[in-house]
Amino acid sequence: MKHAMKYSLLATALILLPASAALADEVSGHPAPTAEEIVARLTAHDLQRQTSIQGYIGMRRYVLENHGFQKRAEMLVQVQGDPDGTKHFEVVSEDGWKAANAHVLRKMLESETETSRPEIRAKTKLNPENYEFKIVGTEIVEGRSAWILEVTPKRKEKYLFRGHIWVDAEDYALVRAEGNPAKNPSFWTKSTHFVQIYQKNGPLWFPLSTDSITEAHIFGSTNVSIEYFDYVPKPLHPSDNSVISAKESSKQ
Repeated sequence: MKHAMKYSLLATALILLPASAALADEVSGHPAPTAEEIVARLTAHDLQRQTSIQGYIGMRRYVLENHGFQKRAEMLVQVQGDPDGTKHFEVVSEDGWKAANAHVLRKMLESETETSRPEIRAKTKLNPENYEFKIVGTEIVEGRSAWILEVTPKRKEKYLFRGHIWVDAEDYALVRAEGNPAKNPSFWTKSTHFVQIYQKNGPLWFPLSTDSITEAHIFGSTNVSIEYFDYVPKPLHPSDNSVISAKESSKQ
């Protein structure tokens, strides 16, 4: 069980449209880009957004519900992202099923910390070195057009996944990801399905929610949901109060 929660996600209803060059013209006024071009632009824009800030801070709320044992665990976590993408977590509070908090939720934080390090993250990035990509459609997400790409991992590793990604047609930012791990993280895990949603906040895109459903041989069905909130860029200088201003504006 402690290995079964390394992947998270859940779906929201969206309007599916057929992929075509005509629709691409409607979205951008230009011919439809190839899957390789979309991924290249996604990578370039992500790097540009990352270098425009000095990292970020934010809060997360984790909720785990196991249907077999009828147990629940909850954890409130602060996250800090460094300019190079490395993440640091601090548990603010935890409640409910202690075993799940200790052996599932905290293990998820440890796993994410490890995979956020630059040398590891390079092996999990959405790029041609790690995945094959294919355009399968377009979709309107929160009033914005997005490309839908099928992603196929080139290696059977637990930190890669098989599924689909949605890429904003204007900002070339990741809007949504959905799928299953390329490799089951544990012998005890039968399957894991995840959905992760992102939201635009000013010029930046931050995660909004992550939901996963894991079916295990002994523990049955377990849901993990993550709510992301108060995500803002770090100030350029300690005396800069832009973080406080951003938080206040996001709550209005």
